[in-house]
Amino acid sequence: MKTLSSNQVRIYEAAVRLFAQRGTTHANVSELAQAAGVARGTIYNNVGNLDSLFEEVAAALAGEMHARVDSSFQTLSDPAHRLARGIGLFVRRAHDEPDWGRFIVRFAHTTALLRSMLSGEPARDLKAGLESGRYLFRKEQMSSVVAFVASTTLSAMWLVLDGEKTWREAGADAAELVLRSVGVPVEEARALAASDLPLLPELAG
Repeated sequence: MKTLSSNQVRIYEAAVRLFAQRGTTHANVSELAQAAGVARGTIYNNVGNLDSLFEEVAAALAGEMHARVDSSFQTLSDPAHRLARGIGLFVRRAHDEPDWGRFIVRFAHTTALLRSMLSGEPARDLKAGLESGRYLFRKEQMSSVVAFVASTTLSAMWLVLDGEKTWREAGADAAELVLRSVGVPVEEARALAASDLPLLPELAG
């Protein structure tokens, strides 16, 4: 994942706000500069093509979240615990950074890069859990299980953003339901889902 300059970070964060609030994948130079608090020239100097800005932002978000979640797994080998933690981190971040959460919830179903954010790491852990006997579902069901994990996580994020549940409640419920659906015993699934979450690691600059 490429390292972004401070101006690029500001521009990308502004783009996320605009895209999430308006439900559009386009922004012009003037509104982007105003939202980012920078001059129009700064936009031209840091964005290669406004027509591809949405894809650039989606790719940056996907890569950044993948790296941060993966970093939180350094001492965690159990696929079920990793899966529960990953779901919880997504849901808590939606609470901590609502614009980020709204962007993901609004566009994840229609954007391949954002779908990969919710399928890459979970798919690897689901495969590892299945191969080790940790999970109980048929191999040919893998794509359906991955889709279920992604949809459940997005729904939990939406509940938090809509004020229906706290991030702890929504994250724990989602993780427990997912773990139970792949064969983790009820009490263990509940305990893993309720386990403390570490802070989402920051990436080295």
